[in-house]
Parts: sequence; structure tokens; C-alpha cells
Amino acid sequence: MTILVPLIMKVQKNLKWALVLSGGGAKGLAHAGFLKALMEMGAPEPSLVVGTSMGAIVGGLYASGMSPADMNRFILDEFDITKYLDSFVFKLNGPVGRILQAGQLLGNLAGKPGIDSGNQLLGLLRHLSGNRRFEETRIPFRCNAVDLISGNEVVFDSGNVAEAIRASMSFPVFFEPVLMGNQCLADGGLVDNMPIHIAASAGFTRILAVDVGGFRPAPAADFVSAPKIVYRSLEVVLKIMHQRKTDYDKALVITASDKATPFAFTKKKELAALGEQAVRDNEKALTAFFGGGLRAAITRNHYQKQNRKRYGKQTVSKTSVRSGVSASIKADYAAT
Repeated sequence: MTILVPLIMKVQKNLKWALVLSGGGAKGLAHAGFLKALMEMGAPEPSLVVGTSMGAIVGGLYASGMSPADMNRFILDEFDITKYLDSFVFKLNGPVGRILQAGQLLGNLAGKPGIDSGNQLLGLLRHLSGNRRFEETRIPFRCNAVDLISGNEVVFDSGNVAEAIRASMSFPVFFEPVLMGNQCLADGGLVDNMPIHIAASAGFTRILAVDVGGFRPAPAADFVSAPKIVYRSLEVVLKIMHQRKTDYDKALVITASDKATPFAFTKKKELAALGEQAVRDNEKALTAFFGGGLRAAITRNHYQKQNRKRYGKQTVSKTSVRSGVSASIKADYAAT
């Protein structure tokens, strides 16, 4: 295991900064490696953590008090996604397993709102988060979902953390949506897979965003099952949304992505290592992000300009968003 040498940098005193973690299925396991490496390099803890989908899982557990080192140990040594899914057929390999999976897929989709209820994963999230409420987290936390009834983004800042994460990770077809009051909530990535705006709306000007999406061309041979085709179709939509986002210049965006698919949970070791490598590859940018003084400010501006060139900046129509970002966070954690 690689031990990183602490950054040779002067961290700005009393720095207030926000961390935003994107969605990406199994690719989001890279967030855990990124966090571990970032803390090993001497970075201060964020004042706000924001996440969507898998980013909400990693970010919510971290904000609830799970250390990056413990999170990585759990992922590498204990976590097996098949243990937390409803059906035994997802644990079978080979031709028979694929046949049974296809049969159950058709059966579930005919009479249920998703292949998996998500109940076992919710139980795991309750356990790992200490079943905390938002006001009980060690670091303030926010995550998003989309209300399928209104089409609006929902930003969680109150209630049970595990339940909010479960809503944020409700990827259509795979997991049943979550019913809360008069809302039917699905994966937050469908409305904003990198919700930088949540941190910006809370008053932060120093925002670090980690993108594990990394859309890449894929061979036709990959599209051999309905779930993979559904996910790829949504990846294409998210790619277009990505290009139309107008808030990338408000954050330093670090990419931690390779050719892994959103279903590559068996590659958890490689994905965690990918997150660690992203920290090493972006040491100069991170040093400027956490540093104070004119030189660091000029360097931060340079990287934000790179964000604009990389992602483009187009004007898009605004939709109404019901956001629950509280005024207290704006006041208590306003960036300096």
C-alpha cells in the first residue's frame, strides 16, 4: 500500500471549503481512495460535503464520522454488493446465472418499480452512518435526488442521512424509487450528477469537485443486457447535461476515472487506487486550492479557466428547484 508524503504547502488558516462528489455507480468507489489520499497529504477537513448517488454514499458516510482509512478498509476487505441485494440470482455466475437474472429482470420489471428494493442497502447505510440525522453529522452534509412527480431537484438537509442517501442512489430500473410524503424520489444524478450549485448556494467560493463519471466511447459488444443499455442511455444524457452545466468555473474539478463500467464492483481495489492516483496527479492544483496568498489565487484561477475550456459553458434554461439548503449553513460556513 502506497503511503503519500504530506503536501509541502501552507494551508490557508481557517479555510472554509466544500467537497462535491459525483455519481457514477461502482466508479464512485474511487471517491474513497481520493479522500484517503487527500487526508494523508495534509489537507484540512471540508466544511461541507455534497454528494449524489455513489458520491452521496461515500460523502454521507464520511460526513457521519467514518474515516477515509476505515472506509477503504471496509470497501476492500468486507464490501460485496451481492450481499446487499434482494435476489440470490445476482450471486450466480455463468450461463445459468445470466438466464435466471434475465428471467427475474423481466418478472420484476413487469410488476415492481425496480429490480431491487434497496432495503438491505438501506440497512447497511443505517449501520455505517450510525443512523444519524443531518443535524448530527460530524461535517455538514447535503445530497440530492429528483422527484419523478414534479421533475424538480430535491436537496436534503434534514431528516435521516441513510434514507436521504438511499433516495439519492435510486437509479431507475435497478433500485425502486423512494416514496417520501407526496414525492417519488430517484437518483440525484438524473438532475445534476455533480451538484456544485449546492455548495455555491451555501456561500462557498472554495469548492473541490471530484468527477468519477468520465464518459468514454464503448464497443457495441458491451451492450448485451437491458440494464447495461439503460445505464448507457442515461450516461449519454448525463454527458450532454454535463456539457451544458454553467457552474464548473466555481470549482476545482478533479477527474478520477478510467475505462471501468458503473457495474465494475469486483474492481474495487483498482478503483480505490484510481482515486488515490488522482490526488498524486493533481498535487499542484490541490496545493493551490488549499493554499493562501496571491500566487495560490492566480493558480486557482488558472485551473478554473481550464474547467471552462474543458466542459464548455452554454446558456441553458433554468427549471424550478426546491432546495433545502439552510440559511444557517450559509451563515456558519460562508467561504473565506
